[in-house]
Amino acid sequence: MAGISKAAVAAAGILILAALAGAADPPAPYGVLPSPGQLAWHQLEFYGFVHFTINTFTDKEWGYGDESPALFDPTEFSAEQIVGAMADAGMAGVILTCKHHDGFCLWPSRYTRHSVAASPWRNGKGDVVRAFADACRARGLRFGIYLSPWDRNHPEYGRPAYVEYYRNQLRELLTQYGPAFEVWFDGANGGDGYYGGARKRRIIDPTTYYDWPNTWKIVRELAPEACMFSDVGPDIRWVGNERGYAGDPCWATYTPRGRNGQPAAPGQAIYQEGENGHRGGKYWMPAEVDVSIRPGWFWHERENDKVRTPGNLVELYYQSVGRGASLLLNLPPDRRGRLHENDVASLLAMRRILDATFGRDLARGAKATASNSRGGGEQRFAPANALDGNGATYWSTDDSVTSAVLELELAGETTFNVISLREFLPLGQRVETWALERWNGSAWIEFGAGTAIGSRRLWRGGAQTAAKIRLRVTGPVCPAISEFALYREPVH
Repeated sequence: MAGISKAAVAAAGILILAALAGAADPPAPYGVLPSPGQLAWHQLEFYGFVHFTINTFTDKEWGYGDESPALFDPTEFSAEQIVGAMADAGMAGVILTCKHHDGFCLWPSRYTRHSVAASPWRNGKGDVVRAFADACRARGLRFGIYLSPWDRNHPEYGRPAYVEYYRNQLRELLTQYGPAFEVWFDGANGGDGYYGGARKRRIIDPTTYYDWPNTWKIVRELAPEACMFSDVGPDIRWVGNERGYAGDPCWATYTPRGRNGQPAAPGQAIYQEGENGHRGGKYWMPAEVDVSIRPGWFWHERENDKVRTPGNLVELYYQSVGRGASLLLNLPPDRRGRLHENDVASLLAMRRILDATFGRDLARGAKATASNSRGGGEQRFAPANALDGNGATYWSTDDSVTSAVLELELAGETTFNVISLREFLPLGQRVETWALERWNGSAWIEFGAGTAIGSRRLWRGGAQTAAKIRLRVTGPVCPAISEFALYREPVH
């Protein structure tokens, strides 16, 4: 027994006893599966985007690249105020646009002077990226980076030397500012620009120019915990629109396809297919829904009265997180370097609505039964596991049972209008269709139905009152349901 721990021996003994007792094995995984990093990403659900750069001071959405760094001078910059509002809103992380298409860098990069180091802000000694990374750590939020592949300022853009420059800056950000939970690659690739004074149009082949596989390797090496985003992943896909919704259904699996028979690449994909994904797709590549709280991505004074309402933000939440995607909500700082009061007020009001809705699970303590439970009702696969609030437990059926019913008997007549369903993702996305029914005293009445569950599915509708409700699921394999929760949304 030398070299074998007592814990290993004990674990082996438990497995042997379970086998002798006829204990059922867990269901076999179905289809492509999420990586550990993707599983961790799925748990975040809601996080923030920050678009803040020279455009904030020029009133533009896309800078041309010829803007003077002297324009960047936020008078009351506070990463603490910005990140603090996001933390108070329940966001799990922040992605900062460290460099947008204009090429201006929010950190003092050693590879260019077109950065905060050449600005009057803090006498050229400031570092926006450092401030955000530190503020995130102080509030317990994850920190992510956006580094635009297109650079309208750099003289070598479109040539091999720029790719080396881009990778050097990627290394800077990943090694100097702590762990990154996400690295965001935009699909904007080439066009008119300043290019060091050349003032011309430069077109690149997005399928080959950046040599994406080797660029991605840098992230895997320096930030193995980070998920990478683009319209072709490789970890997270663009949902295909900037209007704040995922498709219905929105499968976590996806096979990116290039346009016109070309290979798929960031900026060279049939991105509209990202709204729904592909059932049986080649990759586990869930969707991220990116949308701004304002009409534009950067702050513009004329939009101060056009901030999304709390009710609209809640709608976005149900249409993104509620369909198995994540919600990446952009909050652009103003010229002070702070979030405008209107944005903060709407954001925090959204949080109050969500807290009032999801603060109490009305199904907790209910009696759960099922048409079938794996292994003749083993505790590891029991119906009650879907009600315990523990994402590591689940209800499942025998392999031969691919259509099943999970029924809840509540303590009494209960009124609700939101239901949350989740699958146990380590076993894949298994459910094809689902339906919700309530008992009216003499018959089961269907009040909701759909396709796909995945990491989370939120049903939201008219108020229902019942003492018994049930979930019906069908799929190509047996289900693995980790959550069946009931909530009541307040009037707002």
